[in-house]
Amino acid sequence: MIIHVVQPGETIYSIANQYNISPQKIIIDNELENPNVLVPGQTLVILIPDVIHVVQPGETLADIARQYNTTTVNLLQLNPFIEYADQIVPGDQITISNTADKRGLIHVLGYAYPHIDRTVLLKTLPYLTYLTIFTYGITEEGELIDIEDEDIIRMARDFGVAPLMLISTLTEEGTFSNELAHVILNDPVAQNNLIENVLQNLREKGYYGLDIDFEYVLPEDEEAFINFIQNVHDRISPEGFVLFTALAPKTSADQPGLLYEAHNYPRIGEASDRVLLMTYEWGYTYGPPMAVSPVDRVREVLDYAVTEIPREKIYMGIPNYGYDFILPYVQGVSRADSVSNVEAVD
Repeated sequence: MIIHVVQPGETIYSIANQYNISPQKIIIDNELENPNVLVPGQTLVILIPDVIHVVQPGETLADIARQYNTTTVNLLQLNPFIEYADQIVPGDQITISNTADKRGLIHVLGYAYPHIDRTVLLKTLPYLTYLTIFTYGITEEGELIDIEDEDIIRMARDFGVAPLMLISTLTEEGTFSNELAHVILNDPVAQNNLIENVLQNLREKGYYGLDIDFEYVLPEDEEAFINFIQNVHDRISPEGFVLFTALAPKTSADQPGLLYEAHNYPRIGEASDRVLLMTYEWGYTYGPPMAVSPVDRVREVLDYAVTEIPREKIYMGIPNYGYDFILPYVQGVSRADSVSNVEAVD
C-alpha cells in the first residue's frame, strides 16, 4: 500500500498514470465523491493489484475464491466496488491480491446504530472482526429497552463478523446517567435481573458477546462497578460469551474527574476479556478547537494502559469523524458540526 500526498496541479488521471493503475480504482478505493476536485495535501491510498481475474460468464465470487484458494470475504475486502457477492458480471476485473505485503493482522471493532444505511454496512462488514450494535437501554429494575437488531445481527454473521450486544446507561436525552448506574450497581435484585435478561438476549439473538459502556460512574461506586463487571463475566463466560468493557482514557491511576475515577484499569481489565479505550473526544462539539484524538494524548493513555492491563486485552478507539470549528471560538456559545472523512475533503 502506498499513501500518495496530492501535490498542486495533480489530477486523478496524472496520479493514476504515475502508478500505472486505472483512475476508477483510485476513485473507488478512496470513496472520492468528486474526483475532479483534489485538495493539495490530501492523502490517497494507492493499492496496486498483483493478480487480477477477469470474470467469465457463469462465474460467481465463490467460484473465483475457490480458484485462488481464498475467501469471498477477502475478495470483498480487496474489491470495495462489489457490494453484494452476487453482484459481479462478466468482464469485471477482480483484484485477487495487491503487490504490497500486509504488515500483520489486526482485530477491528465497529459501532453501528440499528438503522444504519445497509449499503454502508455492507461495504464495511468485510473489514470488521466485531460489530457492536448501539445500544440497549436499561431500566432501574434491570429490564432491557429492546432494539430492532435481528437483521443487522444476521448480516454480521453472514460476513463472519462477531456481533456484540451493547448495554449502556445512555438516556433518551443522549446523556449517561450515573444515577441509573448507581441503582444497578447497588441493588442486587435489579442487577441480577439485568444480568439474566442480558444472558437470555445473548442466547436468543445469536450474539457473540457483550459490551458494557457505563460512563461518568460516581467515584463512590468504583468498587460496585468492578463487582458488577466481575458478576457479568462470571455469568456469561461459562456459556462461551465474551465480555468487553469501555474505559475512559486515563493517564494515571489517580486521575481526577467524574469520567475517570470509577474506571479502575487493572481490576476492570482483570475482570473483562477485552477493554475498549475511549481515546477520542478531546475535541468535541462544544469545546475549543482541537483534534478529536491528539496523538500525544492517545500515546499517554496507551503508555499508562499497558502498565495496568495485558496488552492483548486492549483495543484502542479510533474516531472516523472530525469537527468543523467556527472561529473565533466563544466558550458556551460556539458549536462545531461533525464531519465525515468525505465531507472534510469536500
